[in-house]
Amino acid sequence: MQTNTKIDEILERLHKVQQELEQELDKMLVEKRRQFDYRLQRGKVIFEKNVRQKLKSQRIRTWQYISKAPIIYILSSPLIYGMIFPLFFLDITITLYQQICFRIYGIPRVVRADYLVIDRGQLSYLNTVEKFNCIYCGYGNGLIEYVREVIARTEQYWCPIKHAKRTLAQHDRTQNYFDYGDAENYRLNLEKVRKNWD
Repeated sequence: MQTNTKIDEILERLHKVQQELEQELDKMLVEKRRQFDYRLQRGKVIFEKNVRQKLKSQRIRTWQYISKAPIIYILSSPLIYGMIFPLFFLDITITLYQQICFRIYGIPRVVRADYLVIDRGQLSYLNTVEKFNCIYCGYGNGLIEYVREVIARTEQYWCPIKHAKRTLAQHDRTQNYFDYGDAENYRLNLEKVRKNWD
């Protein structure tokens, strides 16, 4: 029990530091908006006109960009872009899954828009290929973050038990799970953990 108390203390300090880090990152983002002369208006990025023109002057034309690309990049592009099909299928199925099952189980639904931010295509210093790549990577990474949270909430509801061996990048919800082998606590407090969505 001593170990859990120590871990709980460390986790509490970590949580406070995480909140402080989030506040600092928000402040830094405000400073970056000032530095690069843009603002957000109803979720859309708005650059000042003179800034847009300056950024556009930094763009490399699409044909020039493609012609300088190594041939192996061009040959491998169907493999990279072909991943859009399984990603899109995953997006549809995980969204459908949570819309149906989370309602049944009383699990709060994950807001997809909190994870999928597709805004880099608005940067005028990117050419068509670069914009497409940025949109694609933003979609793919945002989708995986969204899917991870949906699955983490599912795990919290159905099987909130830590593994015997720690994985490399556990999601945040894991810290509130039951210890591996702690059957008594699992049976006594499962409903409590199932409803703790903070």
